[in-house]
Amino acid sequence: MEATHTIGRRKTAIARIYLTHGSGNIQINNRDYKEYFPTLPLQYKINQAFDLSGQKESFDVKANVEGGGITGQAEAVRLAIARALVKLNEEHKPVLRANGLLTRDSRMVERKKPGQKKARKRFQFSKR
Repeated sequence: MEATHTIGRRKTAIARIYLTHGSGNIQINNRDYKEYFPTLPLQYKINQAFDLSGQKESFDVKANVEGGGITGQAEAVRLAIARALVKLNEEHKPVLRANGLLTRDSRMVERKKPGQKKARKRFQFSKR
């Protein structure tokens, strides 16, 4: 079987994954995902789509991730994996959609405005 290619995004992180039939090996930027994402909550996010669809040890994932922080990158990989599973088998779509894994989180950092300290914070106002 050929590799299924999908893209996931979150904030400024972009994940490109290649999903192939295999034994459950997940590589991110040519490193094992447990080494790349050392904390358990991030590892859970990576495996969440496989756990919900019941495909835990059925696929190998090779992912290239860039931009953003590690949480955004983990969520980008999760979205890409969920999209790839739906591409291979439409029966997984309802369960993944119900758990919010197919929704692209479009929230981005608000830009800083001129004449202000940050996006919303103003400089201190002095009446006198």
